[in-house]
Amino acid sequence: MKVLLVNKFHYRKGGSETYYFALADLLRAAGHTVLFFAMEDERSEPCEQARYFVSKVDYNGRQSKAQQLKSAANLLYNAEARDKFAALLAAERPDIVHLNLVHRQITLSILEPCQKLGIPVVFTQHDLICVCPNYTCLSPHGVCEACLGGHFGPCVRQKCVKGSMAKSLLAAIEARLYRLRGSYQQIDRYLCPSAFYQTLLQRCRFTSSPILHLPNFLPEGTVCQWAEPQDDALLYLGRLSAEKGVATLLRALARCPAAHLRIAGDGPQRAELEALAAELGITERVEFLGYLTGEVLQQALHGCRAVVLPSEWYENGPYSVLEALSCGKPVLGSRIGGIPELVREGETGFLFAPGDAAALAGAIERLLALPKAEYAALCEGAVRFAKERFSAQRHLEQLTAIYQEVIAEKQAAKPH
Repeated sequence: MKVLLVNKFHYRKGGSETYYFALADLLRAAGHTVLFFAMEDERSEPCEQARYFVSKVDYNGRQSKAQQLKSAANLLYNAEARDKFAALLAAERPDIVHLNLVHRQITLSILEPCQKLGIPVVFTQHDLICVCPNYTCLSPHGVCEACLGGHFGPCVRQKCVKGSMAKSLLAAIEARLYRLRGSYQQIDRYLCPSAFYQTLLQRCRFTSSPILHLPNFLPEGTVCQWAEPQDDALLYLGRLSAEKGVATLLRALARCPAAHLRIAGDGPQRAELEALAAELGITERVEFLGYLTGEVLQQALHGCRAVVLPSEWYENGPYSVLEALSCGKPVLGSRIGGIPELVREGETGFLFAPGDAAALAGAIERLLALPKAEYAALCEGAVRFAKERFSAQRHLEQLTAIYQEVIAEKQAAKPH
């Protein structure tokens, strides 16, 4: 098959890009041809299709009034993306288009040429933007499902998008327009890394297309095994932003005088978290490592006793958990979103109530107090679970079966 993968970023930025590039490698290794469509960026990896990439859009930078109006129009409908995508489709004629992150910068304008040519489309749901204008189901007051019924006024009233009334209004208009245009009906299959996302999206009834559960996978060649940790330090890896619950983790650490923590990641909350660690008097037990990748990240994973994921929003199928389990590291995870699907109580780690520092402290103390044999059993359970659930080959078989099914449906629907 010839598969066209679409993602707004063509460089390694987060979990969706981890999936995007790993999937490309997996498909190519199986003999399929892989094409790309993304947004121009100086950080983009080399790509033969780069001449078709849409112009870079940065909604966070400073802009003149004219630039703001143009950006607002592009957020709702990017005609340049539509035209460049149409040219790419005409030149390459892929068998299927697989969307990842596309809203705001690329937009669903690219569905029009797919419809004209009868090319099927599948869409991996890395976030909740199809049903929540803020894409996270978070308001300034915490987890929020007020917009899931298809009415987006709460997003505007609560200024859910970056605390801005204007940006929240624009996001709400975008969400409404996609419903009115029937854009979500033009996608043949929705793929959810977590069963939690599948259930939530099915409940929202924003499309009549099938919504399927397809777990993330570990890149081909990942070695699943565990070794003794170098010390008893815990590891957090991920973005440093409010919804990730790192402030709760620091407050929990203050209740556990024997615990040490390494934080691998960066983000808008870093300075605030460093100040909180000082306020709590735990700076000597907390190490901020910054953003890590590659071998350095692997060393941090292998060296820790366990990984902590204290999220306070609807996580999907986070790669940080997959990577931890593949290294035989138990995970302390909050009981929210798709996390309980990965963190099996007493088998691959321990769960606690999100946002509850006392409950998290209890999970930390429980882990640190485990006898050596029980800790080893937990590590072995993590590796076994990773091997069973995150197989690249299983993912490939399931995904290509979905591809073949929707291609056959399109072929059958064509007039003879």
